[in-house]
Amino acid sequence: MNTTHLSKQVILRRKEEKRLLAGHPWVFSNEVRETVGAPAAGDVAELLDAGGRTLGIGFYHPNSLIAFRLLSRQIEEVGHAFFHDRINQALATRTRVYPGDTTYRVVHGEADFLPGLVVDKYNEVLCVQAFSSGMDRRLGMICDVLDALFHPRGIVERNETPVRQLEGLPQRAGVLRGRADPTIIEEHGLQYAIDPIAGQKTALFLDQRDNRKAIIPLCNGATVLDCFCNDGGFALNAARGGASTVLGFDSSESSISRARANAQLNNIDVCAFEVADVFESIKLLRNEEREFDMIILDPPSFTRSRKNVQNAKQGYRNLHRSAAAILKKGGYLCTASCSHHITPETFISIIDRAFRESGRSAQLLEWRGASRDHPVLPGVTETQYLKFGIFRIL
Repeated sequence: MNTTHLSKQVILRRKEEKRLLAGHPWVFSNEVRETVGAPAAGDVAELLDAGGRTLGIGFYHPNSLIAFRLLSRQIEEVGHAFFHDRINQALATRTRVYPGDTTYRVVHGEADFLPGLVVDKYNEVLCVQAFSSGMDRRLGMICDVLDALFHPRGIVERNETPVRQLEGLPQRAGVLRGRADPTIIEEHGLQYAIDPIAGQKTALFLDQRDNRKAIIPLCNGATVLDCFCNDGGFALNAARGGASTVLGFDSSESSISRARANAQLNNIDVCAFEVADVFESIKLLRNEEREFDMIILDPPSFTRSRKNVQNAKQGYRNLHRSAAAILKKGGYLCTASCSHHITPETFISIIDRAFRESGRSAQLLEWRGASRDHPVLPGVTETQYLKFGIFRIL
């Protein structure tokens, strides 16, 4: 662009640029003093501080709590070349950390400097999610870039997430380009059947891929309980590690159906999967005096807003106290939280308190986050959402 400034601008209130200068890519609506040029939802606008200094360009939304999402700290055209460069940079990281793999997250939103965009690759099929109006308006251009970089068999959108409603976007799922037939992916020597359209979200939760592998050395001869087992990822890795029996619980019938199919696909016969409420099922196991060498807790997010943090903390505490009651001495607890509102320090303290209240002690053996295709921006706590700990219980 030859112009010094863009015609559409977002001007901050006085002293509201500090978080942005510290590396965070969002501006909230109460931090905006005024706009110039009547930018509409999804428009690219220039961001200025109260003194008129340019801070960068990004997507604007007049009615969203997140009023501005930073794309670049310099004025540049947001077109095909922009997306090609950003997505190609993200791809270069993935091919380096997972050489030879055909399944991984290609783009992880803000952490790849593409706020509101997620792209997952399952063999020859790409799954796209757009959480912002700016990305949603440019899906066609983004698909052109993905076609040029990957030459995929198909591109699908999985835009059913409630987050889209915050920007007035409709819920959608379907094929955008080519074909999206079911496929079988491989991870750590295990196979999983993936349906890009009918599967949960974008199918297997790729952010746990490295954590699934981390439990394998601890499973030889173990009795394992996998709570909130989804498609059976942790359970199958436990079996691969030599577990004697694995019991998986999930409240979703479709998830249990997929978990059973994945066990059959891998010729694994030590896994049993049941449709069940985890909390009630743990009570029944306690009444039956059942105990396990390993318990895996990978629940959905207990809170998606700050106002529910206290309830979420109590929920995690209750869950870990229940697990403590049926875990053998010397056994392993593998536990996760995917809510960014629960900090790592808070999560560890909840676990410690729950086990102390149960008369047990816990050693933290390993503390992990999301897999390397889900990078974290140090100044953006929202990108550090996944916590995963491996504890030994005394």
